[in-house]
Amino acid sequence: MYHDSRVLRRAVYSWAFNKKAWVNEPCEEWRAALEWLEHRSLPVAELDDPVVLRRGLDALCRKLDGTFSAAKTTKRKRAAVNEVFADAVERGYFAHNPLIGLRWTAPAVDDEVDPDCVPNPVQVRRLLEAVRQLPGRGPHLYAFFGCMYYAGMRPAEVINLRKSQCRLPRTGWGLLNLKGGIVTAGKDWSDDGAVHETHSLKRRSAKTTRPVPIPPVLVRMLIEHIARFGVTADGRIFQNAAGNYIDAAAYGITWGRAREATLTMDEHVLNLAKRPYDLRHAGISFWLASGVDPAECARRAGQSIQVLFRYYAKFLAGTRDRANQLIEDSMNRWEESPASDEAGLSVSWPGNTPDQLVSGGMAVGQSGSKEAFRLAV
Repeated sequence: MYHDSRVLRRAVYSWAFNKKAWVNEPCEEWRAALEWLEHRSLPVAELDDPVVLRRGLDALCRKLDGTFSAAKTTKRKRAAVNEVFADAVERGYFAHNPLIGLRWTAPAVDDEVDPDCVPNPVQVRRLLEAVRQLPGRGPHLYAFFGCMYYAGMRPAEVINLRKSQCRLPRTGWGLLNLKGGIVTAGKDWSDDGAVHETHSLKRRSAKTTRPVPIPPVLVRMLIEHIARFGVTADGRIFQNAAGNYIDAAAYGITWGRAREATLTMDEHVLNLAKRPYDLRHAGISFWLASGVDPAECARRAGQSIQVLFRYYAKFLAGTRDRANQLIEDSMNRWEESPASDEAGLSVSWPGNTPDQLVSGGMAVGQSGSKEAFRLAV
């Protein structure tokens, strides 16, 4: 073990892994740390040994203090290591990816959102009102958090929201045409040396947009926000005191103060709305609980339907119950209909009623089984 792990990590992160820093030689302290690391690193050929690989993957499951890291953290690190090996194969260091076929079980990841942590609409209103009443940044972040709840937006998408993307009528529903998000990369890691970068919508092409209808309450919040605080020179609606991008740490502090001001002790014990991101979870889960089609929920949230079902499985029980009731009601109606085949054909049903066959472009005389099946499909 190196005598100063802090120096070792800084040397690796700030110089060895940062190509832009290579224009300058590392300081003597970092040079000594990197030489120590080089002498104790395994030869690349040994990484083909399953025992060595398993030992390395086991280490990914631990934090610096030796305790186990979160399963999602391990999963992310495992994916990064896999990318490194894929690049090594491409460069000719390995004939194949040694991780493929390796017998190693990663910690189980529970992706499902915990309903106990998701605030209901009454609790959300309390929290948002608490934000608005806070001194300093509270009033400015009132609509910011409102976007996360009522539009199901990610924080990066709210930070990048511009007035030109908003349709804000005086009455009724509005529309936000989302085009990307602002992420904090750090000036040492961005191409132009800027702290922030504009990315496309998550897992979408650069020009993809996502129109999201917004309810009247959010329309009013945004209209009032723009009237009170204005917009930046490039049209962004949300900004910090200096006119720059809102920092995650800043809005996190404000959210923590709002929770302290309004939540009960029992709600704190449940970790209710512990993070600002839980507002997005609350908004999407409310859509599902309201009976909105899951496919439409996924589209508005910018997720695949598979991700929606995986994350919000516990909130889909009500949707399934309503679907079961609809199917049962339909079955009951058919069970109560006349029993004869001739009488049964008089009941409206796609594929055997003349008006629907004709409207589908099929003559009544051609109502054989093949044509009806084709129409139904």
